Amino acid sequence: MWAAQDVTNRRAAMALFIEPAPTPTPAPTVTPAPTSTPAPTVTPVPTSGFFDVVRAFPSLSFQEATNLVQPLDGEDRIFVSEKEGRVLSFLKGQHATEPTVFLDLTGRVGIEGTEEGLLGLAFSPRFRENGYFYVYYSASNPRRSVISRFSVSESNSEMADDQSEVIILEVPQPSKLHNAGQLAFGPDGYLYISLGDGGPSNQDNAQNVTNLLGSILRIDPSAASGRQKYRIPEDNPFFGLTIARPEIWAYGLRNPWRFSFDREGGNLWAADVGQKGWEEINLIKKGLNYAWPMLEGRHCLTPDCDKRGLQLPMAEYGRNEGCAVIGGYVYRGSDIPSLVGAYLYGDFCSGKIWAFWYDGNSITKHELLVDTDLAISSFGQDQAGNIYILTFESGYSSGIYQLVANR
Repeated sequence: MWAAQDVTNRRAAMALFIEPAPTPTPAPTVTPAPTSTPAPTVTPVPTSGFFDVVRAFPSLSFQEATNLVQPLDGEDRIFVSEKEGRVLSFLKGQHATEPTVFLDLTGRVGIEGTEEGLLGLAFSPRFRENGYFYVYYSASNPRRSVISRFSVSESNSEMADDQSEVIILEVPQPSKLHNAGQLAFGPDGYLYISLGDGGPSNQDNAQNVTNLLGSILRIDPSAASGRQKYRIPEDNPFFGLTIARPEIWAYGLRNPWRFSFDREGGNLWAADVGQKGWEEINLIKKGLNYAWPMLEGRHCLTPDCDKRGLQLPMAEYGRNEGCAVIGGYVYRGSDIPSLVGAYLYGDFCSGKIWAFWYDGNSITKHELLVDTDLAISSFGQDQAGNIYILTFESGYSSGIYQLVANR
C-alpha cells in the first residue's frame, strides 16, 4: 500500500518501496517440494493504440480504494473497500450513483503507516447461504494484522452487522511497512492470505518458516466457532511438522500485495513488490521458496547467492518501467476476446498495464497493453470475468476504470 497523492507526483512514492537496507543473512530454509526454473520471459511488445482505459462508473468516487469484489450471491452488487476502513456497495451499471455503506470499521483500522489500513476483502463461496465475508485490516496497540469474519445483518441484507466480528487470525507486525493484505478463496474452498516480510529491517522473516511473515497462507475458516478459529488443511506443505508454521502454503516473498486465481485451471498468480530494482510476477505453488531476500526477481542480492532450491519468477521488469507492481487477474470476460486467457497486471508509478499468456510451461506472449496516467492501486474482477482498475487520484479520491479495445 501507499500514500495517496496527485498522479503527476506519484513517482515520489518510489521511496515507499525502495528502502536502503543492509544485506540480510538468510535463515536456513525448508524446501518441502522440488522447484523448477521457468523459461525466459518474452520481452513485452507494445500494442499502443489497440487498448485504452475508461471510467467504469463515472458517478462514483471512493477514498483510497483497495479492493473491488462481486460475491457469488446471484445479486448484481459490487463491493469496494477503502483504506480507512469502510466497505461500500453499489448496483453494477454505468448509472450507479451514491454507494451504500456496507460496513464501517474506521474506529478499528490503523492507518498510521502508508501501507496499513483495510487491505483485504473476500466473500465466502457460500455467501448466499451463510452471509459470511472476511476482511484483512491493520490494527494498533500493538501493531498487528487482523483477519476477521463478519456476517450480513439479519434485519438488512444490504448492511453488515459490525458487531458480528469473529477474529480468525492476528499476526504481530514489526513495522508499518510490507503488510501485504490480500484475501481470496481458492477453487479448493480454502482461504488464502498474503503477508509481507514486515519491512526493510525484517527481511529474514521471509526465509523463517517458524513465523507467518513473507508468506502466502492457506487455512480453512469454516471451522471458526468458539476457540477453534480455523483448521489447517492436511495437504498444506508443513502440516504436522514442528519446524514450520502449518498455515504456510508458500514463502520467500517480500510484499505480495495482490494475488488471484485463474477461474479456469486454478493457477495462483502473485505480484511481489521489489526493493532495489526489480518487480516480479510469480506462479505460486505448494511449498515453494520464492527466494526473497537472496534474490530480487531473478537477480542475486548477495555475493554468495545460490539459486538452487529457489523458485524464480515467471515475469519481471526493472525500474525503467515502474516502481511497484500491482497484481491483476487472468481475463475471462467476453468483451475483449483477444485477451481471453491473458494475465493482466500493472504498475502504481508508471500506470502501465501489461498482459502475458501462459501455456502451462512458459510465457508464450507478453505485451504492453496501454501506458496510462493512472496511479493503479489494485485490480478487481466481477462474476462475468470483467477486470476493473482501481486508482488513487488527487485529493485522496479513487476512480474505477476498465480496459477497452480500440478495434
